[in-house]
Amino acid sequence: MRLSVEPHTPSARAIAKAASVLRKGGLVAFPTDTLYALGADVSNMTAIQRVFAAKGRRRTNPIPLLVADLAMATRLVGDFPRAAARLAGRYWPGPLTLLLPARRGIPRLLTAGTCRIGLRVPNAPVALALILRLGGPVTGTSANRSGGKDPQDADEVLRQLGDQVDLILDGGPVPLGSPSTVVDVTASPPVIVREGLIPREEVLALLGLQPDWGRPGAGTAGS
Repeated sequence: MRLSVEPHTPSARAIAKAASVLRKGGLVAFPTDTLYALGADVSNMTAIQRVFAAKGRRRTNPIPLLVADLAMATRLVGDFPRAAARLAGRYWPGPLTLLLPARRGIPRLLTAGTCRIGLRVPNAPVALALILRLGGPVTGTSANRSGGKDPQDADEVLRQLGDQVDLILDGGPVPLGSPSTVVDVTASPPVIVREGLIPREEVLALLGLQPDWGRPGAGTAGS
């Protein structure tokens, strides 16, 4: 099913429908500020398994989560390092994913055994409304086949995932159209795992690190 939503002021009816699908173990694709995400209820392991199957994603790859705010994020982690607080204060909501120490009890399926959980607060009314209506975080991996084209609109989601998604909230093209920057704050100093919309130099400057920190040959690993 495909349901049109206004990206800035989504209707309560559309959001309620999507939240209902999630509560029943369904998958919902929806627009964020960066790309379309493939959402599942984090408390439903069967639904999370469906995310892996739909994407053709390896179980060794963790699944990032989208949260509504800092308070929701802190409930999922064992510790919120000072560097994480600094980055979140500057870039949340926005295109920054933080890898944080997962709280005990977070399913291994989400962390892939790394003991880390990726969290982001999207700057997107549809995504935030859905999280709030559900009352908890949703999976935030991109709504595409693993290695496939970045899903910047609902048509691309449909081409790649087809009927494996129970509902697509079609909010038109996403405003940014590129992945978020990923920073591992469980390391000391933090490591930029993926440079996305937020430039490496900007993140390093905020953390007081040298411009070459985390580049190949500089003593850290990236992906």
